[in-house]
Amino acid sequence: MRILLILAILILGLAALTVWRAARNEAQARIDTPPLGEIIEVEGHDVHALVKGSGPDLVLIHGSSGNIRDFTHSLVDQLTDRYRVIVLDRPGLGYSEAVNPKGDTIFEQAAILQKAAAQLGADKPIVVGQSYGGTVALAWSADHPDALSALVTLAAPAEPWDTPLAGLYEINSNPWLSWAVLPVISAWVPNSHVQNVLTEVFAPQPVPEGYLSHFGRMTLSRGSQKATALQRKRFLDEVRALKPRYGQITVPTEVLHGDADDTVNIDLHTPSLLNAIDGAQLTTLPGIGHMPQHVAQEAVLDAIDRAATRAALR
Repeated sequence: MRILLILAILILGLAALTVWRAARNEAQARIDTPPLGEIIEVEGHDVHALVKGSGPDLVLIHGSSGNIRDFTHSLVDQLTDRYRVIVLDRPGLGYSEAVNPKGDTIFEQAAILQKAAAQLGADKPIVVGQSYGGTVALAWSADHPDALSALVTLAAPAEPWDTPLAGLYEINSNPWLSWAVLPVISAWVPNSHVQNVLTEVFAPQPVPEGYLSHFGRMTLSRGSQKATALQRKRFLDEVRALKPRYGQITVPTEVLHGDADDTVNIDLHTPSLLNAIDGAQLTTLPGIGHMPQHVAQEAVLDAIDRAATRAALR
């Protein structure tokens, strides 16, 4: 009995330490990576938005597990000389509030981000989305066809797939298991592990110098992890629902995808868009992986400029 009591005390102590450490790490992450823009209220929900530059309106939507700092590392400042750039944290991530506690669908995200852009004066922006954010951009284009001028997707999932949901997303989307696992990740995962994950995401290109320190650890907060898991759990069904509607997208569309992308395969995910969207143009990026906004920036900038020209904005 005494051994069980000691064991219980040790477990409770470790749990308390883990929760305390998770809260401390999250507080430090907010200090290290504060909001870069303003927090606006959209239909009662906080949305973090950064607005820079002048010219035609351009909205950037980041990928899974990310926040606006992915784009602000280097891309945004290359656009502000000719565009009014609006970068938005997706719901539940960065400093934006989740809209749906059960997991924000791509359609709910598109709706709140579209309203945020309009509230900031961008009624018909060019919409650019990377990875998961590219699928949100596709949902924006299908659901709100009069609320954008052009579309650019970067390594966007667009076709249903047959691989199972990653185990960590299954755990973190479970209301009981996540209660135990999320604090452990936030408290104890070291920066070296984050760097290793980034290395896999950026492969075969290297992680840009200074990216980790700029991006920070906000993505490891309990709230961000939970939001990402809930979104990813529903993602496949949402892509299945969205795919038949690609033909409704009528704005000039530029599709960029690296042929070395092992995260979102170009051969699986681009044909649906090219076949369904009238005038959609594909730029294949030889040897480029999943992060063209960093490692193929000239091609990304050219695609945005082409979209603007095709939409008669330049």
